Amino acid sequence: MEHVAHLARLGLAEDELSRLEGQLNHIVDQYAVLADLDTEQIPPTAQTIELENILREDELRPSLPAADVLNLAPRRSGEYFEVPPILGEHGN
Repeated sequence: MEHVAHLARLGLAEDELSRLEGQLNHIVDQYAVLADLDTEQIPPTAQTIELENILREDELRPSLPAADVLNLAPRRSGEYFEVPPILGEHGN
């Protein structure tokens, strides 16, 4: 289990490794039960649920003018929102 955790780059404590090993063994045992089932009469499928679009159709609606939206921004740069960098300081 330590080797698997290392390959997955997981830093786990001993108690976590022990718990994960038990959970993984249970999953493998359940897979073995499924592998023993007779599936000859079940057609192969790529999807387990029906493929159906559950999203609404796009429809054009009026929206706020871009200038009004930009005026609501805490910081802006010309015609764009300005946001702080998420990876280090600006310029790094």
